[in-house]
Amino acid sequence: MKAFVITIKDNPQSIKVAERCIESGWRHELQIKMFDAITPKDNPVELLKTRGIDPVQFDEKYSRNLNCISAFLSHYALWEACSKGKENFVIFEHDAVMVAPLPFVFPNYVMNMGKPSYGKWNTPPMLGINPLTTKRYFPGAHAYMVTPAGARLLVENAPLYAKPTDVYLNLTTFPWLQECYPFVAE
Repeated sequence: MKAFVITIKDNPQSIKVAERCIESGWRHELQIKMFDAITPKDNPVELLKTRGIDPVQFDEKYSRNLNCISAFLSHYALWEACSKGKENFVIFEHDAVMVAPLPFVFPNYVMNMGKPSYGKWNTPPMLGINPLTTKRYFPGAHAYMVTPAGARLLVENAPLYAKPTDVYLNLTTFPWLQECYPFVAE
């Protein structure tokens, strides 16, 4: 298994909180490596288009457009890498911290492991792996595990359904999404 924290390398604050994420991983026996985030400087609209994804899919009122596209592409780059290998990836956003060890069971495809970061949400009905219950979409894409098969499905469906990462990971498009409870990251 490989673990990554998406980090904006030219932003000292991003590096600082990513280092905090890495340290929390060590406390829970997970080696997390920094992954270079795609940023607005990387021309994310063109990067989307080269992947056959229409940038209009990211027009929404809750995010700054170029930042939102850049974040999605950072996750997407990790999905691409995971889809070409044989190992599960654990993906963190720079401001996540682990508060418990990873579960001993693994997802079928993609499993949220992060405590919801905004809004109202439902508590999963049992300990361990559940179908996605907190919301109809990931309650923040700050901590999750993806299998190579799950990563392939995320990449293959992006041209049709891409949108902000947490909203892209939704039960309508991916009815097999899971989550681990209690959450291992916040």
